[in-house]
Amino acid sequence: MLTLTKSPKNNLIINVISIAIPLAVAGLLSLPTKLPLGDWTKVLPHFIGIINSTTAITLIIGLIAIKQKNIAGHRKAMGAAVLQGAVFLVLYILYHVANESTKFGGEGLIKGIYFFLLASHIILSIGVVRLVLMALYHALSGDIEAHKKTVKWAYPIWLYVSVTGVIVYLMISPYYV
Repeated sequence: MLTLTKSPKNNLIINVISIAIPLAVAGLLSLPTKLPLGDWTKVLPHFIGIINSTTAITLIIGLIAIKQKNIAGHRKAMGAAVLQGAVFLVLYILYHVANESTKFGGEGLIKGIYFFLLASHIILSIGVVRLVLMALYHALSGDIEAHKKTVKWAYPIWLYVSVTGVIVYLMISPYYV
């Protein structure tokens, strides 16, 4: 198992990563010209939807494991969830640097619901990066009390982001070209 030492340098690294990821994503999404990566990128939203689904399931498995005092199972599940988050990020960037954003075609109340879910999903996904990294850092450095305090916020936000990612995907998927 990987272990880390507590140090201000590690906190700084987490802070830099937490700021760099959303800025890099925003920069890449706002490229004036899409990159010609090929038609294969058009299927990526479907894989992204699957990853959000499996991440939500993995998070629930991790919660169940720790509630049952199965620390090894919890570590495996949460490690898998972090890995899924990283794969999600790569696929999300690949899709959006190669394709225009898909417009939601619904009208009326459903459009308001969609945009509320999308906005809350995006805003919370930006903030949860730091919380997840801090929770991971506390766990790997053996500071379980700090880990528990961070997870009180990180876990429900991460689960919400994963579940709303699935809902937003299902709502917009009929409009993919």
